[in-house]
Amino acid sequence: MRKVIITGGSRGIGAACVEKFCALGDKVVFIYKQDDEAARKITEKTNSIHLKYDLACYNIACDAVNEAISILGGVDVLVNCAGIAGIRLFCDETEEEYRKMIDTNLTSAIAASKAAAKAMIASKSGCIVNIGSVWGARGASCEVTYSASKSALRGFTQALAKELGPSGIRVNCVEPGVIDTDMNAGLDKDTKKELADGTALCRLGRPAEIAAAVEFLCSDSASFITGAILPVDGGFI
Repeated sequence: MRKVIITGGSRGIGAACVEKFCALGDKVVFIYKQDDEAARKITEKTNSIHLKYDLACYNIACDAVNEAISILGGVDVLVNCAGIAGIRLFCDETEEEYRKMIDTNLTSAIAASKAAAKAMIASKSGCIVNIGSVWGARGASCEVTYSASKSALRGFTQALAKELGPSGIRVNCVEPGVIDTDMNAGLDKDTKKELADGTALCRLGRPAEIAAAVEFLCSDSASFITGAILPVDGGFI
């Protein structure tokens, strides 16, 4: 039974990850920001434990993960899934919008990983998986800061993998394509069709498909994989 911490676990890909690990008998604590009802439903469905924190603040993110570690009695897996998106012209973006995006998508992952890494180093084992995006690899018009935050997760993953490797800790990144989640619910029908048409499999992905890739990277089957950037994007062109 693994001790698992998942950020952004009340919805979308994060919730799918909670369900995946719990279904395998792992003990899971997930962290969420605001949707109390969604968090309660996930907890009831999976017998997981939830903690409410805004991870956009570095110190608060460290505190949140440390509390989760205390509840679990350690940590074997950290999945950094907390994130937000926003479609707007780069020149119209405010400093507040920019900072919220970077702090939620990048700072939270760095802080959470630091807290978890300290515990993992002590036990000489552990897995960290960061949830990036296809836009982190290719960039998206009108999602410039989002793309930048996800691109930064690539470099963070690869550098941290080298630093923590000697301690037996693996660090990888999953880059989803366009997934059918609440984050993309605001896209109109034509936009979704265009995105599906730009995918080799001609459809949007499902959260459970991302969760399966995340769990694989944390399993013994991936014991010699670290510093990897795994696209799970249906062949997005």
